[in-house]
Parts: sequence; structure tokens; C-alpha cells
Amino acid sequence: MRTVEDSDPKVAFNAAYNATVTLTAGFTTVRDVGARNSDVIFALRAAIAERKVAGPRLLCVGAVLSPTGGHGQIYGYRHDVCACVQSTSGICDGVDECRRAVRRQVSHGADAIKFVATGGVLSNIKAGLDQQFTDDEIRSIIAKRPITWAGASPHGAAGINAALEAGVDSIEHGSFLDARSLELFIAKGAFHVPTIIAGVTVLEMAQGDGVLTPAQIEKAMIVGVKIKEALARSHKAGVTIAFGTDMGVGPHGQNAREFGYMVEAGMPSREAIKAATASAAKLLDLSDEVGTIAPGKSADVIAVDSSPLDDVSVLQRMAFVMARGDVYLGVT
Repeated sequence: MRTVEDSDPKVAFNAAYNATVTLTAGFTTVRDVGARNSDVIFALRAAIAERKVAGPRLLCVGAVLSPTGGHGQIYGYRHDVCACVQSTSGICDGVDECRRAVRRQVSHGADAIKFVATGGVLSNIKAGLDQQFTDDEIRSIIAKRPITWAGASPHGAAGINAALEAGVDSIEHGSFLDARSLELFIAKGAFHVPTIIAGVTVLEMAQGDGVLTPAQIEKAMIVGVKIKEALARSHKAGVTIAFGTDMGVGPHGQNAREFGYMVEAGMPSREAIKAATASAAKLLDLSDEVGTIAPGKSADVIAVDSSPLDDVSVLQRMAFVMARGDVYLGVT
């Protein structure tokens, strides 16, 4: 309902609040991988960079690229109501439109490109969870991109593999990855961003008090289980893992719960922490600035009261947060 009730200024104030909550939860750099109103998220990125709003360093994709009738669009209302609130900036069909949509996001100020390679859980439409863009469309989205990275958000194996074949930098979710997917991850040097917390959250919603529609419940019941299994398989195969949460599906500020789910899937605490620091920085092409503590890098530092190597859940309770040299939580 908030989609049709909240004004753009209200969305902007909510975004600023969520940015502060996320920063004080210990996350000093984040990706925003899709905004209904790109102007809002780009303005927030600038306000944070200018230190007018407390928030993490923000990288933005602008509008998510999706085919007509694909994931990431608004369904469930009358068609004319959907048309009023649906951003068309990222909707594209055919090779030329897809290429144009990429260039449009870049011209608006996007740091990167995100496209939905398959159907998604929270789209209120029975379109399934597998490939939606054609192979040619995916190649046109990724080819010669003047951006830092391109990420795909697929669940089904066909969409995962098509995106990896085309040279995508990261796969978000990857719920139904298969043996071919694992081969391609390694061969292409792509990152798996498992976002287990998103799968767990939609599963809880599906089992709860009727928040989801029947079309969403059907998909959530499957993905909620498979998404953790996917990380277990990719980690065992030696795929490079980068931390991500898809927060917004669940409450902002609870991002660190993902560490526990990663450990449950078989990652040692040390490797889960590396996924959120050095590996994530490498994916975002920010290794010279963040990801490790070293002379000349940004002063992004967090502290907790005990070793997260012994109990990774302590990362849910920050004692100190410094971002770009400014202290936002704890004593100086």
C-alpha cells in the first residue's frame, strides 16, 4: 500500500532514516540495487557524500532493468493505477531497448547496472522464477558497459547461467544454481551474493499472517529453503562470495543477521566477514579505498565487544562505528 500512498518526499525522508539505521548497524558502504524513484536515491547518495545526512557510502543502480511483465514491476492494482506508480525507466524489450535502458541509467548517474535475469518472489504475478530476458538481451545489457559492475538478480538456473555466460559481475540470490552455474562462476570470476536473509524473510512472511498474495507465497515457500542451500554449494565449490542482504525485504538495520545464516550454510566466520569486507570491496571496484584497514584508505572502522570469529552474532551489536573518519556510534 505504501507504493500508492507515500509521496516522493516521504520516501526520501524514509530513505534518509534507513541510511542512518544501516550505518549505525556497522555498514559503512552499501549498494542500493533498485529504486522506484531514481532521483530520491541519487539525492540521498549526494547528501551522504556531502555529510548532510548520516549514512553509508552509497552506490546506486537507479532503476532496475526488467522486461515488460517481468520482476520488479508493480502488479495487483487496476492497470491504470499500476501505470500511475510504475517507473518505466528500466522497462525494456529487445536488444536495442535494453542497450538504451543501460545508457539511460548511466546518463542519470548510475554507478552500476542491475537487471532481473529471472522472475522474483515478491512480484505479484505467476510468472515463475526462471529466465525472462533473452540471451541476446542479457548480452546487450552487459556489453561494453561504462560502469563499475553489472549485477543480475536471478533465482532459476537458466537465468543464472545466461547471465554468467554473458559476463555479469555478480549473481544475487542464485537460489537454483546448478553444476553448470558453479563451473561458470569459477571460469568467469563472478561473485555470488547469496542474500539468505531475504529468502528467510519471505519464507516467514509466507508462513505468517497473510501479508503475501497466493502468487508470492508459492514462490517464497520454495526460495526460502533453496537460497541457503545455494550458498552451501557455491562456497564448497570455491566460488567467491560477497556479502549482501536485499534489506528492504526485511527491516533495515538487521543486515548483520546474514552473517549467522552464512555460517549456518557452512562458511567459517572469518570467511563470512571477508565476504563483507575485502571481497565486497573487490566486487565494487573499491579495494583501493575500503575493505581493509591500511594507510591511505578511508577511515571506515567498526568495533564490537568480543571476537566475531568466536561468535559471529556479535556483529549485530555495534559498540563503535566510524565512517570516513567521522564517529557515528560510540566514544571518540
